[in-house]
Amino acid sequence: MRRRILQSTLLVVAITALVLGGPLAVTTWQLVEDITRADLTSRLEVIAERLEEQPSAVDPATLALAVPATGRLTLDRPGEPSRSFGADTGADPVTETLPFAHGGTITLTEPRSIMRTQQVQVTVIVLLLVVISIGAGTIVATLTARRLADPLRDVADRAARLGAGDFRRTPHRHNIPELDRVSDVLDTSAAALAELVQRERALVGDVSHQLRSRITALTLRLDELAAHPDPEARREALAALEQTERLSDVLDELLEASRAARAAGAEPMDLREGLAAVVEEWRPALVQAGRTLRLRVPEGLLARVTPARIREAVGALVDNATQHGGGTVTISARSGDSLLVVEVSDTGPGIPEELVPHVFDRGVSVQSSTGLGLALARALVEADGGRLELSRARPPTFTIFLPAARADDVVAPRPPATTPR
Repeated sequence: MRRRILQSTLLVVAITALVLGGPLAVTTWQLVEDITRADLTSRLEVIAERLEEQPSAVDPATLALAVPATGRLTLDRPGEPSRSFGADTGADPVTETLPFAHGGTITLTEPRSIMRTQQVQVTVIVLLLVVISIGAGTIVATLTARRLADPLRDVADRAARLGAGDFRRTPHRHNIPELDRVSDVLDTSAAALAELVQRERALVGDVSHQLRSRITALTLRLDELAAHPDPEARREALAALEQTERLSDVLDELLEASRAARAAGAEPMDLREGLAAVVEEWRPALVQAGRTLRLRVPEGLLARVTPARIREAVGALVDNATQHGGGTVTISARSGDSLLVVEVSDTGPGIPEELVPHVFDRGVSVQSSTGLGLALARALVEADGGRLELSRARPPTFTIFLPAARADDVVAPRPPATTPR
């Protein structure tokens, strides 16, 4: 889009420069010649007045004052030889002739090269102004295209992240009312979707827990019936027990399919690179608050996660540390037993003892926030097969356990082709 805006604006500027610059250059060229001839004519009029005042005697000194330094004056009178004053003007000079009293004529010439030099100089100035106007138009077009295209790209990226499961709010605005309105709507939709996803996952967990409890209770009852002395009752109990086991397997398959669908976008991600994006996003807010954000992640840690989800989850933890914590916020990572461990900590006072068991519950918050961030962070981590825990309350440390990328997830680089000798 930026290219199209830039091209269309530059096309308008170029057409305007050609439509106005060409005729202006031609007009300026002709104007210099008209001014030169008008100057010669005005000089001839002065000379004619002096000749009429002195019809019999001609004072060369008086005439020389009205002749240009490089010009030549020719005086023709009836019955008298032609008289010339001034320097030679060469071939094809600029010539102006004026009659005066008693049938005489006076002719004033000037070298054409002088007029041509002036014409070239003025035309070059005009063309230079046209080039400057094109350059100014290019700068304005570039700034306008950037001002329009960059916000649209940001809004499109925000919508793409929202579709990928990144429900973080974006405080940045572009001072364009229409686009800022779209950003506000996206933020509102993100909050609603985050709460909806959290409720859906909580409902799935509650339903699965309740179903497993009822299936377990039903299995125990059927086990008792299977020991009944009546062969018919025992046979029916065994058949019902078999159906119950199948129901339990179907429930496991449905839950596994749900987890697989949520983790469909999982891919190997370099934690250092992915978490660096979170640091770049949140560092300005912490610096503005007089605090520090540090990243301590070694290279080579590859986790199999959905990039948008892990950034959302870690961003929610950093946001929580920004609002409720204090001091330096540190994001660190290390390799564990078949897992990767990411820790987000700060040096604040920590979490009150009474809130520790409920810190991940929806609606639980120390201050007047929504209490949704930590619950959503846990749901996002669990969607990728990970786990989020509060490993220490004071100073607060949240720990994320992520599945490491398998060897077959990473495409090995191809060896360079060898040329046979």
